[in-house]
Amino acid sequence: MVTKAEGVWLHTSEGARFLDAGGGAIVTNIGHGRPEIAQVAAEALSRLDYVVPVFATEARVALVEEVSDNWLPDPSWRCVFVSGGSESVDAAIRVAQLHHVASGRPERFKVIGRDISYHGATLGALSAGTHDRRRKGLEKALITMPKTSHYDPEQLEKVIEIEGPETISAFIGEPVIGAAAGAYVPPPDYWPRIAEICAKNEILLIADEVMTGFGRLGTAMGHAALNFTPDIIAAGKGLGGGYVPIGGVYCRPGVVEPIGNSDLALMFYTFAGHDMCCAVAGKVLEIVREEDLVSRADSMGQLLRERLNEEFSDHPNVDDVRGLGLLQGLGLVANRETGEPFPRSSAFGELVSSIALEKGVWIYPSGSGIFEDAVMFGPPFTVEESHIDEMVTTTRQAIDTAVSQVS
Repeated sequence: MVTKAEGVWLHTSEGARFLDAGGGAIVTNIGHGRPEIAQVAAEALSRLDYVVPVFATEARVALVEEVSDNWLPDPSWRCVFVSGGSESVDAAIRVAQLHHVASGRPERFKVIGRDISYHGATLGALSAGTHDRRRKGLEKALITMPKTSHYDPEQLEKVIEIEGPETISAFIGEPVIGAAAGAYVPPPDYWPRIAEICAKNEILLIADEVMTGFGRLGTAMGHAALNFTPDIIAAGKGLGGGYVPIGGVYCRPGVVEPIGNSDLALMFYTFAGHDMCCAVAGKVLEIVREEDLVSRADSMGQLLRERLNEEFSDHPNVDDVRGLGLLQGLGLVANRETGEPFPRSSAFGELVSSIALEKGVWIYPSGSGIFEDAVMFGPPFTVEESHIDEMVTTTRQAIDTAVSQVS
């Protein structure tokens, strides 16, 4: 039972503490337990509680201005807030569909996902993704959506040709693949080519930046680190820094203008853009900017990568060190030379995470498909060098212990 959080530490009811090397679920950015955030939340609740999402409040308007002016590709982009990452992906897919319907193209309804991906826990998000463990048992309830490669952009053209470009609404992908692949970074030409193919076929490009947005990769938004600009961004997690449940969908104006000129509407979620959540999120982003934490995510991410390379570049059970900024990962295998995975029954990534937690460090287990087992690091941007040393050393010990147990 966790009873208190402070800085990069979580404290338990038994008097122990552990290092939050995963930022929870790659969420925490400004660090835990900041009193100024509690003050903003209290002040917001003293003024307003629930206000239906179609009304404006000062906090909602201020957050729109903060996000559009400082974080998006252009201040003209439009924003709508939701309650978290899964909702943001769900809403992004609905926006893409409504755009085409309002533009007189109702036959465009398919969303192309990728063969390795995770976009959230709603049925729509699970349909767009391919995280085998998180789809398990739900397959019959999911919509069949076309998939393309996570590393070969040319395969997208082939999928479009097979499906028919006139039937496709959008393409969705994470700039860096998180939970499904343990911080996999595609080849340098991947995203620019994907953007080119989508534009040529009038397919909306949705960037799932739930993990990579708001500074995590060492850039304002993750797509900037991968050299492309999407049409729609879905992003949560770092928006509220873990202090409040909030996410959002952000679009270039041309995406939403046809919808606004029609009788169509994007139905809101009951707690979307909750006033207190918007006030807190605005303060979180203000702190990130004023303390230059995006640059810190970049520099500390480079340091973390260096330490991971030093520790695991020749480890027999680590086949890859990967990631960008403060989203780094390790691919775990039974044999580095052959790439042989551990038996799925061993749940090796989860075992490593569990052992590390017993040793005082939380790391995020991940992986699916060909990336069977992996762990990720996504600590707060306020992380110190000593914390990085501790998380890397402890992870080495946890992997070695897990290998001996499985063997």
